Amino acid sequence: MKYSSSLSSFLFLSLIFLIISTAQAIHPLEPVKKLTKKLPLRLQDYLSNDYYADSCPSFESIVHNRVTSWYEKDNTIAAAILRLHFHDCAIRGCDASILLNYPGSERKSKASESLRGFELVDEIKAEVESKCPKTVSCADILTTAARDATLKIGGPFWEVPFGRKDGKVSLAKEANTVPMGHENVTSLIEFFQARGLDQLDLVVLSGSHTIGRTTCGSIQDRLYNYKGTGKPDSTIAPSYLNYLKRKCRWASEYVNLDAVTPRKFDSMYYTNLEKKMGTLSTDQLLYYDSRTKPLVTALANQPLWLFHQQFAVSMVKLGNTQVLTGREGEIRDHCAYRNAY
Repeated sequence: MKYSSSLSSFLFLSLIFLIISTAQAIHPLEPVKKLTKKLPLRLQDYLSNDYYADSCPSFESIVHNRVTSWYEKDNTIAAAILRLHFHDCAIRGCDASILLNYPGSERKSKASESLRGFELVDEIKAEVESKCPKTVSCADILTTAARDATLKIGGPFWEVPFGRKDGKVSLAKEANTVPMGHENVTSLIEFFQARGLDQLDLVVLSGSHTIGRTTCGSIQDRLYNYKGTGKPDSTIAPSYLNYLKRKCRWASEYVNLDAVTPRKFDSMYYTNLEKKMGTLSTDQLLYYDSRTKPLVTALANQPLWLFHQQFAVSMVKLGNTQVLTGREGEIRDHCAYRNAY
């Protein structure tokens, strides 16, 4: 018992150190690090918290009000917008490329089939255009909507730096590289590292699975024929396996990612992993890999504010990764189409 307490304290202090170190490394008002050809930086090439202070002062209130209105009608929209935001940022950075709607775009890929929230973004864009024409990017709208959706479900607040531009390229084949719940931890770590995110970000952002649902079809193999063995995944607790089988009689049905507190943005996700109740194999494997297990354990056994604090930090990192600024992109008139149309 004494050893367990000492270990918990050590993990807590280690995670605090990681949070402070990560937070100090993020400067939203500094120039965005680009992976494209370097151009001379101008004022509009910077992300800034007050980017729309003069050009569209009502922008954030419009997003907040629209997200709130949709959430009151359907509280599952919060998780949907968070997921839509991640799928956007995971490919070519947060450039709203996931919103482009034409044959061969990311939105048309197999990985995007279950994405929702496009209509909410379009609604926000229409109102913003009526108040501030040709001023606010779809990328900034989606990033801000993800923050406000997190707030509606009880998550943390964070300042969103603005100034992203919308991308002009969107390819379905690239969208199909987004993790879909069947990858190993090494693949997940490499995917995140390629986007400037580390193992702490991986574990913390995976914590967004404390809300939301998945299709039963995506976990059928875990329940009956894991990796072709003809048996269920042994990392699922027997009682939870029975629960999932009862909930997933049909592949088209849905099951909550967090079976205990599915409507709260809390740290129960990590407690569930300790109890072998991770719904997706990618979630449960975080608890069995030596590189990520200490972080899972710390987040499961320490105050909720620790998870909330780091989630905000990691979301800022995600939102600032590989974004387009200045002359590299455009401000779309409609989020589903490039201005060339």
